[in-house]
Amino acid sequence: MSDKIIVYRTFYNPIEANIIKAKLEDADIACFLTDENIATIQPLFNQAVGGVKLNVFEKDVLTIDKLLVDNELEIAEEDQAENADIITCEKCGSTNVSYGLATKNKYSWWVTILSILMTVYPFKANKCYHCYKCGHEFN
Repeated sequence: MSDKIIVYRTFYNPIEANIIKAKLEDADIACFLTDENIATIQPLFNQAVGGVKLNVFEKDVLTIDKLLVDNELEIAEEDQAENADIITCEKCGSTNVSYGLATKNKYSWWVTILSILMTVYPFKANKCYHCYKCGHEFN
């Protein structure tokens, strides 16, 4: 193999790219990031430039693969322990769910009445879980 520099992986999250870069540098593997400044200073341009690119020597690819696979297995085990209490949608079973302001029944009846009487914008909104796959909202 030659000393050719290649793009090993592309990241759309500069923090993740720096974490992987730090792991490689700890293992004494030469690497550098390109387009990192664009991704951190102007995040909207990140996709246009193709993300943050991790550049390595072609001769180090097999070593990097082995190193990162070992680390990813450890991370996957930690994620399984953390994800034991994941909220799933009652309707479709999706895990693409988050907690936040309601979109359908945003205000309760008493907030609406008080807002009309005081001629102000409603001051308290309901919160619930929202499924991004089917749009179902639940508590």
